[in-house]
Amino acid sequence: MRIVFMGTPDFATPVLRALLDAGHEVAAVYTRPDRRANRGKRLAAPPVKEVALNLGLCVRQPASLRRDEDAQRGIRQLAPDAIVVAAYGLFLPLDTLRAPSVGCANIHPSLLPRYRGPSPVVTALLNGDESTGVTLMAPDEGMDTGPILAARETVISESEDAPALTARLFEMGAALLVETLPAWERGEVSPRPQDDALASVTSLVRREDGEIDWRLPARQIERMTRAYQPWPGAFTTWRGSVLKVVHAHVREPGPDGEAPPLGRVVTLSDGGVGVQTGDGVLELSCVQLAGRGTSDARDFARGRRDFLGSTLGG
Repeated sequence: MRIVFMGTPDFATPVLRALLDAGHEVAAVYTRPDRRANRGKRLAAPPVKEVALNLGLCVRQPASLRRDEDAQRGIRQLAPDAIVVAAYGLFLPLDTLRAPSVGCANIHPSLLPRYRGPSPVVTALLNGDESTGVTLMAPDEGMDTGPILAARETVISESEDAPALTARLFEMGAALLVETLPAWERGEVSPRPQDDALASVTSLVRREDGEIDWRLPARQIERMTRAYQPWPGAFTTWRGSVLKVVHAHVREPGPDGEAPPLGRVVTLSDGGVGVQTGDGVLELSCVQLAGRGTSDARDFARGRRDFLGSTLGG
């Protein structure tokens, strides 16, 4: 098939490679414009652009498709059989959705209609879901409301964080896409409307979402450390500085006797470093103080003798 690919971040690149490996012709790659990185010092290209250029593909970077009629006209002139979207980040207007002869296919990292919107992986991890999946959807003008072409479920590992799970879901999506495209082109795929009664919608992650409330159960805070990687991270404060909890796990059981105050840093029986929560103790494995590199929590405590016994947050 003759395909226009649209994607931006690193985890979208396996989808592009899978299309090429399957023998499809990628007429053009659309990605977001270059952005300032390292506090605005230099322009950085999106990962999809770098991969596409290395593969010798045509790359286009309109700032908007909705407001750029030339960009819309350019897509029509490419005469694609299909448009494939994988974490592109721009709204596709009706003119673009109607451009391909077969249709548009979007890879969404959840089992729609559950977790529509921008943060499906983060939400699944925060909710402690045992499984999730990937959906191949024919987008319409709504937010992830289009009919379903195919879907595949997977179990979430207890150790997976957001980057790892996202990457795995898009790998699954790439495989599902190349399996589905031939039948879709032959008219053998019947798009299935979503059941709006079962829908849930996620929201954009804000920096303040990552701030740890030590009144929460240890289990919920541990989920935050995995869900909010790499940004904004699960963080608290210590001695007036931001302290990120990079890796942690629930300690069973906590120290004997009366529970310490919430947020109190305690020494565990095996020498580990824990923090008292609203329900249980969270053992810290890896932390990062603002302006410093990551550190093993035990090494961090050994180098800062006032850490043990202090109270985090507040």
